[in-house]
Amino acid sequence: MNLEYNAEREHLIIPEYGRHIQKLVNHCLNLENKEEQNTMAKAIVHVMGNMQPHLRDVPDFQHKLWDQLFIMSNYKLEVDTPYPKPEREVLQAKPTGLPYPKSASKYRFYGNNIQIMIDTALTWEEGEMKDALVYTIANHMKKCYLNWNKDTVDDEVIFRHLSELSGGKLVLTDKEVLSDSKNLLRKSPSKNSNSYQKNSQKQGKKNYRKR
Repeated sequence: MNLEYNAEREHLIIPEYGRHIQKLVNHCLNLENKEEQNTMAKAIVHVMGNMQPHLRDVPDFQHKLWDQLFIMSNYKLEVDTPYPKPEREVLQAKPTGLPYPKSASKYRFYGNNIQIMIDTALTWEEGEMKDALVYTIANHMKKCYLNWNKDTVDDEVIFRHLSELSGGKLVLTDKEVLSDSKNLLRKSPSKNSNSYQKNSQKQGKKNYRKR
């Protein structure tokens, strides 16, 4: 008895449909009668759909099945289709490369989100809302700095970094009062978390009013 290994068989273009579907597609390619070929192509698509019943309600499911039929025929099948015939060049085209994310300048400990927040603040109109956002960004920068340094930090350092990262457009002075380092580093307790959150909000509002 001769054993036939898959490695010796014909390559499956879409393996999830199995070898029998591929053989049906190959047989359809060899049919000379156009009407018989169209009938068999529709039958193959119907069987392919039955193999994935969970996708029946997915939009363009039938379109996908017909595209896969042409792909399995190596784009050689010439039958009537309700959808445009897929093009090899389009389906096999390489996607456009994605750029690497920009880091927050030399201050990597702030992370990329800080730079995004700063860029967003620069698009806001001058006013109380923008001032509150800039103050929040500065507080978050201070927290990031402390998490990295695990030590104290002068607010002037945060103000200088904020100005540098914003191209000198977001400027806070020593009249501003950021949250205390011990409050920024304090871990939220497992109990009474609501009261802790309210106290933090009150502390933030108090510091903001001192501006």
